[in-house]
Order: sequence, then structure tokens, then C-alpha cells
Amino acid sequence: MFPHVGIVALAALVPIILGFIYYHPKVMGKIWMKETGLTEESLKGANMALIFGISLLMSFMLAIILFALTVHQTDLYSLFAGEKNFGVEHSSTMNELNHLMDLYGDRFRTFKHGAFHGVIIGIFLVLPVFMTNSLFERKSFKYTFVNVGYWILCFAIMGGIMCQWG
Repeated sequence: MFPHVGIVALAALVPIILGFIYYHPKVMGKIWMKETGLTEESLKGANMALIFGISLLMSFMLAIILFALTVHQTDLYSLFAGEKNFGVEHSSTMNELNHLMDLYGDRFRTFKHGAFHGVIIGIFLVLPVFMTNSLFERKSFKYTFVNVGYWILCFAIMGGIMCQWG
């Protein structure tokens, strides 16, 4: 039940791929540039390797925590993690955990369920943080909702991928 590294890595690619689409000038890119005060000219000359490298690292960190928040079965592991012989194959602790996983391991493991959790996390975590920062930075509501919309979509897709296939 521990997160499959491949699925977490796949989910970590979502913000990069979705960002190319979402922030394209024909989608939300022109609005985003206007609200940030950026121009196509000002965007040139940035160290894109550094930007995408750090962005991918941050996406991987998000994917790790989203796995724990969207796949309910990870809670079972956290309940047993402090028990004697946790992780020791065929121990009474692991036998009990494996029994619970046999009973409940496939519950709520759909793309739809993971996407639902991703949306909820976006609304109740990303929106308040982003809105608070935007208010103090004197950014527009349009700026806030363009960016929060992107993260809600990202978290929905990431959560769905990990809940279905993780």
C-alpha cells in the first residue's frame, strides 16, 4: 500500500503538463500575464531549466502528500506504524494489517474519488492560502482564481491518478 513511486512520479508530471495547456495564451495565459503584469518579452531570458527543475521537485513533494490525503488505506499503515514488529513479514502486527487490507484495501479506490479529494483539498487548502497572499500582495481576484483554478485541476487529476492506480 505504500505509494508506488511510478504512480507518484506520474502524478508529479501533471502540474508541468497541465501548466503548458492551462497557461497557454489561448487558454488562461493572456489573463494570467495581464494580472501578473508580465509580458511575453519579460518572460524571455529566465533560467527555464532551473524553473522547471524546482517546479518538478515541488510537484513530486505535492504528489507524495496528496497520495496520503486521497488514498484512505494509507491511514491504516499510519495506525500500525508504531506497533512492535511493524514491517516484519508474518508478524502478528503485519498479519492483522494484511487482514484489514484484504477486507478494505480496495474501498474508495477510483479516479472519481481521488479527483473529489483533490478538488476538496484545492478549495479548502490552496484557495485560503492563495487568497490570503493575494490580498496582502494587492493582487486581483481574477489573478487568484486563475491560479487556484489551475491547482484545483492539478490536484483533481493527481488525486484521481493516485487513488485509481496507486
